[in-house]
Amino acid sequence: MWIMVLFDLPTETKADRKRASQFRTDLLQDGFEMLQFSVYWRHCTSKENAETHIKRVKEALPKYGKVGILCITDKQFGNMQLFFNANAEKNKKIPEQLELF
Repeated sequence: MWIMVLFDLPTETKADRKRASQFRTDLLQDGFEMLQFSVYWRHCTSKENAETHIKRVKEALPKYGKVGILCITDKQFGNMQLFFNANAEKNKKIPEQLELF
């Protein structure tokens, strides 16, 4: 399962920019990677694990702005087409699930 966080935060004032920067930092510290400037994603091994990270995103929400959280399956993620400079990019390899003995 993949979590995507999409956001549009105000950046008019220095305080706004600081809050937006802190939100991005919080996402990075929680294991999210930047897909685009205001789109971050993270792989989760289960729905329960995804709920944990969604809860962390909600706790870090800035007071102002719009934030969306989208969960997609590995299969849906594999069907995504990404382009950089009009060239197709390969999708990230889906991480293998850890096995504990």
